[in-house]
Amino acid sequence: MNTPATRDAFEARLRRIGAERYHDLHPFHGLLHGGQCSPDQVRAWVINRYYYQSRIPMKDAAFLSRVEDPALRRAWRSRIEDHDGSDGNEGGIARWLRLASAVGLDPDYVASCAGVLPATRFAVDAYVRFVRERTLLEAVASSLTELFAPKIHAERIEGLLRNYEFADDSSLSYFRKRLTEAPKDVAFGLAWVLDHADTADRQDAAANALIFKTDVLWSQLDALHSAYVAPARIPPGAWRPGEGLALARAS
Repeated sequence: MNTPATRDAFEARLRRIGAERYHDLHPFHGLLHGGQCSPDQVRAWVINRYYYQSRIPMKDAAFLSRVEDPALRRAWRSRIEDHDGSDGNEGGIARWLRLASAVGLDPDYVASCAGVLPATRFAVDAYVRFVRERTLLEAVASSLTELFAPKIHAERIEGLLRNYEFADDSSLSYFRKRLTEAPKDVAFGLAWVLDHADTADRQDAAANALIFKTDVLWSQLDALHSAYVAPARIPPGAWRPGEGLALARAS
């Protein structure tokens, strides 16, 4: 019989997944944080990342629809409000659209999700479907990329402020807010996974779910790099430089 790892050893296994596979290791992040992205490459990132941001509350709603435990529902539902907003909190989606305006995009164009790369759409939709269809343990474990998010948000704030004229407290408010939201979410999610992954098979399932989520994030940056970094290969139907600009709306 397989013996499950101790709680500490299993947590270390999950953290190693982030150290080896999180998308802060992707070359596109080096370009973005180092100020080496052109304005259009930044816009492409904003447009495609919006699709991911907009589907997070849909993913969480799909998860909640399957949860019978009121305590788990109470703990999880704040994630939807963090993105969609609530009284006194404009929400992460609105903050992302403010970033879109700051980089010169029409926020209505970005919110329409027109021009999103096919690979971005496939990866994000696969994540929503994963959370809707797999076990609750796997669904919660897939959210644990948040373990690694505060570090990347802090690095992104520093890099964007240093290298891009559009970057200021208003345009980067999404990332600043996540510095306080993500630790709360991940503390609950990590504890829940460690409590419920109580067999070797369940630990393997949880670890594989986290790997799947890192693949979702990595594939989005692969798509961006392929489409918009030389030699650019923009697929049919995807955003092209000059489209969806705020000036085009006024003209």
